[in-house]
Parts: sequence; structure tokens; C-alpha cells
Amino acid sequence: MAEARLQVIAGGGVPQGPLVTDPWLFQAACVDAFVASWRARGFSPVTVENDIGLLERTLAALGRPAWDVTPEDIDRVVGDLAVKGRATSTRREYVQIFKGFHRFLQARKAAEIEAAFGVRLVCPVDEFNASRHVGDDSPALLPPPTPERVVEFFDFMKQRIATARKYGPAARDYALFRTLYHAGLRSEEASLLERPDLHFTRGPFGKLHVRFGKGAHTSGPRPRWVPMLDGLDLVLRWFLEDVRGKFPDSSVLFADESGGPLHRGTIRNRLRYLMDLEGRPPAERFSPHALRRACATHNYERGVDLVAIQQMLGHWTVSSTMRYVRPSATFIEDAYQRAVAATLAELTGKDTTA
Repeated sequence: MAEARLQVIAGGGVPQGPLVTDPWLFQAACVDAFVASWRARGFSPVTVENDIGLLERTLAALGRPAWDVTPEDIDRVVGDLAVKGRATSTRREYVQIFKGFHRFLQARKAAEIEAAFGVRLVCPVDEFNASRHVGDDSPALLPPPTPERVVEFFDFMKQRIATARKYGPAARDYALFRTLYHAGLRSEEASLLERPDLHFTRGPFGKLHVRFGKGAHTSGPRPRWVPMLDGLDLVLRWFLEDVRGKFPDSSVLFADESGGPLHRGTIRNRLRYLMDLEGRPPAERFSPHALRRACATHNYERGVDLVAIQQMLGHWTVSSTMRYVRPSATFIEDAYQRAVAATLAELTGKDTTA
């Protein structure tokens, strides 16, 4: 049995047991420790399961231990994804999950890696291959659906409830997408809602307790309270009383036909399917995330304070919220007319908007 020894490396002495020489076994142990840290920080089981698969795919595509990865390897993997037609958001997820794993290695395993493999950790994601947080459907490029378009879509969904072969899924989809729009939720936040998260008597409108709100920079869940605006409380009361009982009993609010939570990919696919049924041209179609941006834009256009919208959406900064806001082409003129009308009403004592 090899004797324990003290090996001196730059940065301090580290007591060493028998060194692990198989890099793949060592990396597998590091991945297990990384995943354990997610659970310790309170990530939801769904998030952990999804991110484990993403990390495994990323490491497999890189083809070498994380501490040996070079900027050229990152370029190769991301470039291959682009050639295959994978979305910008997918390519960004690959880069971000690797950065998170590499930061974990630097914080927890740097001394062991240098002692065992002679490598000092330097993250290969640099300014030239770091993904910008702007996707193909960025609010800077595509405006969210207009209020009129959203109303038309929900009218279509209401009509479909009466004729759908399965009432339960059709009615659930209607309540789900109304929640995404009126509460400005992310798909995964909505999928993780449970029935006890509905608080109809909290505040003047009732509130949703979003317990698994997205945190910034892998900081873990960031809970928030979101008011049920624009009649969302009525929709959710109807859903609980008339629809939820048609699915298997569980705590999940928007359950699938087994009683479990809908995956965010399923939500995206359901919306795509519904818009296929609606038969609108491609230019008038939108994603679940576009409903979140529409929530921000439409509330801003009607005068809701920007900080209030920030709190509603769960953003860390107002600048993040502003990226979601894409006012209509006549926003300046409409704001001017409201300001002039308010001024005239103050001067004349008459309501000129009537």
C-alpha cells in the first residue's frame, strides 16, 4: 500500500493520499460532487436531472478531461452545434454548464488536479467564445406578440376547449398559458408550481408563490410572490374547481396525465402544436418565453412602474427587465397623447380622455 505523502505545489502544501491516475474516474467523482453541491443549494429535482444530462453531453462532446480543455475545444463543440442547426440558447447552455463545472473544479479540486495531473486550472471560455445572453428570438430582434394577437390566441384556445377530444388537457393548456402571460413566468417556474402555491386571499388580487424562481449566476432558487393580475385569479379558481380533478391526484398544479409536472420542453411543444392547429402564419407564432416578454412589454406600455415589472419577473436588475420591453411602433405617440390629455384635464378641470 502506497504511503501517504506531502506534495508541495504552488499555492501551498496539500496532504496527499495515493494519487488518482485515471483522469476519467477522477472527473466522474468530480461530477458527482458537483451534482451533490446543486442538491445542497436547493436546486429542484427537475433542474438537477436536466443539468446532469446537459453536463454529461457537454463533457462527452469535448472528449477530454475538463482541466485539459482548450479554447479551441470550446470553439469546436459550439461550432459543431451551430452546423447541426442547434439554437443559440442551446449552444449557450453547453458553454454555461461547462463554465459552472470548471468554477467548481477551481474552487474545490484545483490542488488535487495540479498534484495528480500537473495542470493548473485556467478556464478555456474566454471573451472570444463566451456566449452572449442574446438568442435568435431575443427581444432586440423579435418583438413579443401584440395584446391583440394574445387575445386572439386565447380566444382560439377557449373555443378549442369546447370541441377538444380531451377536455382536461385542453383546459389545462389554456390555464397554463394564461399564467405564463399574466404572471410573466418562465416555463419551468410554471411547471414546478403546486396547488398550495396559490394564495387567493393574499393581497388585493391573490398571489402565486413562485418557490423555484431562477437565480442569477447559478445562485440557486430565488423565490418570489407574483400577483394574479388581469383576472388570472378567476382563471385559476376555475382550473382548480373544474379541471384539475380530471388529472391524477398530486400536489402538482399543471399536471400531465400521470400526475407529474410538465417538462419545459413539453410546454414549448404544446404551444407549437396549438399554433399549428390555429393555422396562423409563421410570422405570428411565438414561444412560451415570448409570452413572458409580452407580459413585461404590455404592462410597461400601460404605465406599470418598471421596478414593479422587475420584481414581478424576478430579474436581479432593471437593465435585465428593459431587455424584455419592446414597445409598439406608436408607443411614443400614445405616451405623448396621454401626457397632453392629462395636462389639458388639469388645466381645464375636464376629462379629455372620455
